Amino acid sequence: MSAYAEMSREELEKVYEGLRGEFEAVKAQGLNLDMSRGKPSMEQLDLSSGLLDAVSSRDYIDEEEQVDVRNYGVLAGLHRARELFSPIFDLPADQVVIGGNSSLNLMYDMVEKAIVHGVYGASRPWGSYGKIKFLCPVPGYDRHFAITQHFGMEMIPIPMDQNGPDMDLVEQLVEGDHFVKGIWCVPKYSNPTGITYSDEVVRRIAALKPKADDFRIFWDNAYCIHEFEEEGDTLSSIMAYAREYGTEDLVYLFASTSKVTFPGSGIAAFGGSKSNVDYMLSLLGTQTIGYDKINQLRHIRFLRDYDGMREHMKKHAALIAPRFHLVLDTLRRELTGLAEWTEPKGGYFVAVDVPEGCAKRTVALCKEAGVVLTGAGATYPYGSDPADRNIRIAPTYPTLEELGQAIRLFCLCAKLAAAEKMLGK
Repeated sequence: MSAYAEMSREELEKVYEGLRGEFEAVKAQGLNLDMSRGKPSMEQLDLSSGLLDAVSSRDYIDEEEQVDVRNYGVLAGLHRARELFSPIFDLPADQVVIGGNSSLNLMYDMVEKAIVHGVYGASRPWGSYGKIKFLCPVPGYDRHFAITQHFGMEMIPIPMDQNGPDMDLVEQLVEGDHFVKGIWCVPKYSNPTGITYSDEVVRRIAALKPKADDFRIFWDNAYCIHEFEEEGDTLSSIMAYAREYGTEDLVYLFASTSKVTFPGSGIAAFGGSKSNVDYMLSLLGTQTIGYDKINQLRHIRFLRDYDGMREHMKKHAALIAPRFHLVLDTLRRELTGLAEWTEPKGGYFVAVDVPEGCAKRTVALCKEAGVVLTGAGATYPYGSDPADRNIRIAPTYPTLEELGQAIRLFCLCAKLAAAEKMLGK
């Protein structure tokens, strides 16, 4: 709050009155914008329209495996679909399993399976321990936290910096407490900060020596190919390090095409050691006879291969980059000296830290004026940000004109909330 802290009360009152007048004028415009989730824009969805025509009523045989995709079977997924994710996971295709449309569903499923059945090589299921613990890097992905809260786990916040989670704390907890069963990781363009884990952090995660014999790393690489700047970040391969340290069984890898093609109709993938994959398939075989192979074939034909998928993402980048530039330029112009924010090179979010104690009020003011943001505190376990500072900005869905209105209003509300707090209003 340094920009206001240097003002006299009289000066700050004058600033406050001016901000309040601006706010009422914007409020009178009757805005109705939703920036609460990281959804692709309509223009981005249009990029994948060809997906809908990729399988016809006369052309439903997978060319490689000669499988009729309309029928049962192929539990692990079509081979070429598995190959799409092989470079992302740094795994051979036979250590990739294609699920339904949602990687979040796969993660939920793996947590539930661990609770009910245990993980590969463990002596007992997680559920037999009573209350167990999960490490949650913060700020982080609210839906990860929702899964662990749903199953009654104790969530332990792990502070994040520009390199990733605090590994001294992670090592201390994982290696000293057998009730710690897992950690959530969004390693590239992390939700919501947009940071990418450093090589050192990836190496230390792979080298963990858990006290629990059933600890797992949930490596949710949701934004693995989602650069919008030409020189994006490079993420080290956790599996390369895991092979070096002999810890392959610790790592569960997840990804999807949710923000590559259609979020509601993409394909999701799980990857891991051969032992983990075989164990998962042994449980999955009771749950389903096979996932949607018609959709898998659509993606194979439309994207072709990993290189084709990367080329497709360049089209997304051309649409997304101007939106992020608009947000970041506006933040620099309006909130320098008052707030802090991340400047990612990819992903779907910008994380803004407003002055302490001002996030909830900022979000409430935005809503009052017609712009819905992700709830303050959502990026922390139990929806509680101790400092009440962090707000997730999702720039992709609105049009550029709408986004300009929304981010200007956000900055106005952040300044108004800070002035209110300073004045004790």
